[in-house]
Amino acid sequence: MTTTCGGNCQNNATENTPQIAEVHDASHGGFVSEYHVPKMDCPSEEGMIRMALDSTEPKVTLEFDTPKRKVRVYHGDNADLIEKRMQSVGLGARLVSTTPVASEPLVRAQASAKQEAEREAGILKWLLAINGIMFAIEITVGWWAQSTGLIADSLDMFADAAVYGVALYAVGHSVRMKLRAAHFSGWLQIILALGALGEVVRRLVFGSEPVSTLMMSFGLVALVANVTCLLLIAKSRDNGAHMKASWIFSANDVIANLGVILAGGLVAWTGSRYPDLLIGLIIGVVVLNGARRILQLKS
Repeated sequence: MTTTCGGNCQNNATENTPQIAEVHDASHGGFVSEYHVPKMDCPSEEGMIRMALDSTEPKVTLEFDTPKRKVRVYHGDNADLIEKRMQSVGLGARLVSTTPVASEPLVRAQASAKQEAEREAGILKWLLAINGIMFAIEITVGWWAQSTGLIADSLDMFADAAVYGVALYAVGHSVRMKLRAAHFSGWLQIILALGALGEVVRRLVFGSEPVSTLMMSFGLVALVANVTCLLLIAKSRDNGAHMKASWIFSANDVIANLGVILAGGLVAWTGSRYPDLLIGLIIGVVVLNGARRILQLKS
């Protein structure tokens, strides 16, 4: 038994099959594949796609349109490999089209990615400078004021400065490098948090006389510094694990600063050193929790 197609089968196949141009003209710069990814709802899923394509050779350039669930991949003559890796993510990626792209759009896409990396680097340099300066100020005043709250907060600032330095190195590197940078910063924060908690125990045993006015005044200075950091990083906090880690650090710092100011007020009101010891303990725990969240980052 035979079936007459009537010329419609070819048209239907054309309509339902992604168009892949088999053109290898030396005048174009490569190919661009557009995918519809129905389960791509947030930056973490963008990170999954970046991770899947991270080791692709030659390197690819990605453009995301998350609201429309679209991804554009600029790549070489390896469309089959790109499609296989996109589908391996498990987000329902479907190839819409693959077409040759001239060198100009390809260069433009690469330039856009480079500009974003440079913008991130500029933000991280400011964060590094702010936290480095505040560490030096708070550690000095903390020892002078015999305040475990300020000392713990200064060590938190030091951890942040180290984190931003590592994140600055990660900008422009692969997703895996960014993830390693974030995890390194998490372990560093754990070490310093344990050091701050040890200082609380030492001062609890051997005694201290915290100066409340210095606690409140420099806690306020640190608060202004960290709110500035949050404002700087707000628009970039979803651009990879290293930037997410930076956001978590700064958010933790704001909480810690408010605690130091409150503890300083309680020391002045009660004449007791225990509010200072308590805030030192709390900051240490907050820092440990932030480190835990960072170590759980996967994209």
